[in-house]
Amino acid sequence: MSEAVLPVETPGALAPGVSGARQFWRRLRTRRAALVAAAVVALLVLVALAAPLLVALEGQDPTTYHPALVDSARGGVPVGPLGGISADHWLGVEPQTGRDLFARLVHGARVSLGVALAATVVQLVLGVAVGLAAGLGNRWVDQLLTRVADIFVAMPLMIVALALLAVVPTSFPRPVLVALVVGLVSGWATLAKLVRAQTLTLKEADYVAAARLSGWGTVRIARRELLPGLAAPVITFAAILVPTNISVEAALSFLGVGVRPPTPSWGQMLTSANVWYQAAPQYLLLPAGALFVTVLALTVLGDGVRTALDPRAASRLRVGTGRKDGAS
Repeated sequence: MSEAVLPVETPGALAPGVSGARQFWRRLRTRRAALVAAAVVALLVLVALAAPLLVALEGQDPTTYHPALVDSARGGVPVGPLGGISADHWLGVEPQTGRDLFARLVHGARVSLGVALAATVVQLVLGVAVGLAAGLGNRWVDQLLTRVADIFVAMPLMIVALALLAVVPTSFPRPVLVALVVGLVSGWATLAKLVRAQTLTLKEADYVAAARLSGWGTVRIARRELLPGLAAPVITFAAILVPTNISVEAALSFLGVGVRPPTPSWGQMLTSANVWYQAAPQYLLLPAGALFVTVLALTVLGDGVRTALDPRAASRLRVGTGRKDGAS
């Protein structure tokens, strides 16, 4: 059986099974910046999941208007210091509408993170499936799928997404639509080309040849022998896709074709805030700061995961690595 034929482990590569996981966590722990980023990401996810509880604790909701809390004579500027911050409104209120900023910010985290994660899942499933099919298929299948992936790689994401989101009926749930469009248009084609290249290399390995001689079918070989070998590059690519998708969702909402009111998202909040940066700066700084911290934390975490999975690869970020790259 193919399990009896083990590949020769290269220096620095992760050992299979439990020992490989232990090596990964040991290497990741040496990268302090990645650990801090992981804590920030975990906190953001916790805030997104607990958004209804946090908003209930404050006693507000993200959609209720409070016209008494804005000064209509001054164009809708929040009444009170620091944008209307008070015991009832922890981060102040939104200009013109008086909606609670804290409630909209934490509910916006649910939308922005949820859309990004859902789009990433679509990209991973499609990219791995197409890449495996191209790498394991015959010459005609390989060429066809590779050309399709090349088309999607060259396709301008924002233009295609703008066109698709503009023609879909408004009755379709907007967060689901944005996740599907982002997931189907971008990212997966690059992952498919990466998976195809890795599959072409792995299928020449001795343990895959042993599995084929044992009578295993293509699907079983892909599931039992190839997918474990593809785990590291796929996880690394996923860590890069999530912050990219958050930025794309924010850009689409900023352009007015993403998530629509009254559902809050950080990009949508930036769209409304771009004319209030002088009168109510917190309305712009809060969603912009949340986006910046989220994307930065996910980028640093993704770099730490990449170098922990493959210590031979140099880190792109020269902070918080604990010791020199290549140490295990």
